[in-house]
Amino acid sequence: MRNTVKLPVVLATAACALAIQSQALAQDKVLNLYSARHYQTDEVMYDTFTRTTGIKINRVDADDAGIVARLRAEGAASPADVIMLVDAARMASADSQGLFQPIKSAKLDAAIPANLRADATKDGVTWTGFSTRARVIVYDPLRVKADDVATYEQLADPKLKGLVCTRSGSHPYNMSLFSTVVERLGDAKGEAWLKGVVDNMARAPKGGDTDQVKAVASGECGVALTNTYYVARLIKSSKPEDRAVMEKVRVVFPNQGTSGTHVNIAGAAVAKHAKNKDNAIAFMEFLSSPFAQDYFANGNNEFPAAKGLKVDNPAIKAMGGDNFKAEQIPLGVVAKNMTKVQQMLDRVGYK
Repeated sequence: MRNTVKLPVVLATAACALAIQSQALAQDKVLNLYSARHYQTDEVMYDTFTRTTGIKINRVDADDAGIVARLRAEGAASPADVIMLVDAARMASADSQGLFQPIKSAKLDAAIPANLRADATKDGVTWTGFSTRARVIVYDPLRVKADDVATYEQLADPKLKGLVCTRSGSHPYNMSLFSTVVERLGDAKGEAWLKGVVDNMARAPKGGDTDQVKAVASGECGVALTNTYYVARLIKSSKPEDRAVMEKVRVVFPNQGTSGTHVNIAGAAVAKHAKNKDNAIAFMEFLSSPFAQDYFANGNNEFPAAKGLKVDNPAIKAMGGDNFKAEQIPLGVVAKNMTKVQQMLDRVGYK
């Protein structure tokens, strides 16, 4: 369990840190950002970076697939300096297509744990996680005991026959989790586990994470997988129907007694053909600052990626996730399992 301290949300602190960073900025005061994040709370973060450094951010918003397609189409003519994507699987996929470039930054090395970044090479690191989200189990306490869903492995236990619901197995959120489980269990046991999960399904995979939580509340399912920020949104919702959903379900952070709960990332990378590389690195370093980390975490109910930081988020506390044991398998290693795991999903019939 890592030591934590409460995050200071003090603009002056961020300004001081960024003033030092600005000494290394390129002469051109512009940064072209391609972002798959679509959270309004991020706007304050970007505006603060611009006010402090004088670097104007030109932003292109699209989903992850759209950004990757655009980068491929633009090639060396792309104006992109920084790419922000959601999920390690997507970061790794874009990296494998040669869309990022490695960078070296002592500040990033000091702030972000190695397991939340791409594998380091002699040339540097190609992508870095700046916020995390845990993949948790939601269950119906009237049909399932907490002890029966204490680990991911138990999702394949015949005891849960006809109770498990998930979104598509090939969705990056699930692919990252499955790749982690396979990394821990090995190929044979990992594939057997996936088959067990399929055998326990209440219905074919469909919908998103919020749909899984609601399906448990409605009685369609007894157990489901979801990312924590979807649960937090329901907890914070002003809609009576959302509050009613959360009254009917419980949340488990799996594998607390063993390997820890799987966490994924939203991350960023410097584009392969960045024209403003110094500004891009400065922005990446800013994303690891306490100020930016607070906006990531409180704005979208995520967890800080930076070492030793904790956010006082009531919704996170309400689900019991303010001090959980997180899995430490490097996401850069896990990302290499994606192709193999997709083949396993195809073999066991996990749609």
